Amino acid sequence: MKLADYCDISPGYIGEIESGRKFPSPEMVEKIAKSLRVEPYLFFKNANDSSAGDRQLQNLPYNIKKQIKAKIKRQIKTQVTTQINTQVNLSVSEIYNEISDILDNC
Repeated sequence: MKLADYCDISPGYIGEIESGRKFPSPEMVEKIAKSLRVEPYLFFKNANDSSAGDRQLQNLPYNIKKQIKAKIKRQIKTQVTTQINTQVNLSVSEIYNEISDILDNC
C-alpha cells in the first residue's frame, strides 16, 4: 500500500505487477526502484543465479525491450556527445590561448 502511494499508482496495479499479469514501463520500474531506494536492475536479478537477470531480460515483452534499448542508446549518445563536446571545447580553448600568447609576444 505504501509503495503504491509513493509511486502514485493504485495498489491493484502493484498487485498485478507482483503476480505477473502486468509489466511496468521502464519509467515505472525506475519510479518503483527510486521509491524503494534500489537500482532498477535488481528487479531482474535472481539472488541465486548471477545470469538469471540476462534470461529474465530476454523474456521481457518486445515493446519493453525496445523501450529499454532506446533509452540506453539515448543515454550513451548523450554521454558520448558530452565527452566529445568537452574535448572539442578544451582543444579550441587551448588553441585560442596559444594564439593569444603568440600575439601577445609579437
